[in-house]
Amino acid sequence: MCNLSIIIVSWNTKTYLLKCLGSIQRYEGCVGSEVIVVDNASSDGSVDAVKQAFSNVRIIENRTNVGFAQANNQAIRQSAGRYVALVNSDIEFLDGCLPRMLAYMEAHPRVGVLGPRILNSDRTLQASCYRFPKLWRALGEAFALHRLFPSLVYCSHDRTGRVEALNGCFLMVRREALEQVGELDERFFMYAEDLDWCKRFVDAGWETAYLKEAEAVHYGGQSSANTPVRFYVEMQKANLAYYLKHRGRLVAGIYAAIVFAHQLLRVARGSVLVLLHPASRAENTFKVQRSVACLRWLLRASEA
Repeated sequence: MCNLSIIIVSWNTKTYLLKCLGSIQRYEGCVGSEVIVVDNASSDGSVDAVKQAFSNVRIIENRTNVGFAQANNQAIRQSAGRYVALVNSDIEFLDGCLPRMLAYMEAHPRVGVLGPRILNSDRTLQASCYRFPKLWRALGEAFALHRLFPSLVYCSHDRTGRVEALNGCFLMVRREALEQVGELDERFFMYAEDLDWCKRFVDAGWETAYLKEAEAVHYGGQSSANTPVRFYVEMQKANLAYYLKHRGRLVAGIYAAIVFAHQLLRVARGSVLVLLHPASRAENTFKVQRSVACLRWLLRASEA
């Protein structure tokens, strides 16, 4: 068994995927890793580019986009590492990231899931440690209270230690814990599978931790940028699916009502901004279209 399996799911992100793989090369030989790329039917030449530039990378080629969870599970089943790192294709590893994470996992045997400090492309902090969803938190977000009180949604990013949940853009998982808890839930096509997974690890008695001293850059939203409205709605669907799974139909119904009210507010606010700020009309029009698409989905779901 090798020490670390690095799994990267990609969909039409060739430039970022190559950057990600290039940043892994610096660790070759020092962390005992294997790298598996799962391509979800990209049309941008990603597979050929990887084959030409990184002959040591194993590639799983899907004929259709099977989603984030299913694609990761395909690679998990073929992986051999004592630890498994699920990494978005638009992640760039910074110096020392992987060795520090592996050392932390070795030193803390009850940690089942570990996440590094995630940075934006300009090296500012990107929030990656979350609190588990609650109705009162969803209500606070609907009225933007999390901007005044970040602890409503986020755990502290100032220190290394236990957190509730981590962003799925980069997770390192202990094989022993994975075998107990199970793979990602494939009912989540994209989004919220990370929250669900972290909750399952915590419920099984494993710790979820954040390592401030390990850093990676997340360029963010590269796959979803291909069809932004669709993926915005997918995010809302995934969050509702999380409530259905972990809180039941009644709480999920209340959550759906909160989301509906939130999107109505966004449509009203965006429409006013379209009229008052011509310079940002395109941006605000897009936000209105995004919220309208979400409202239509909610209405259809309520009729089903």
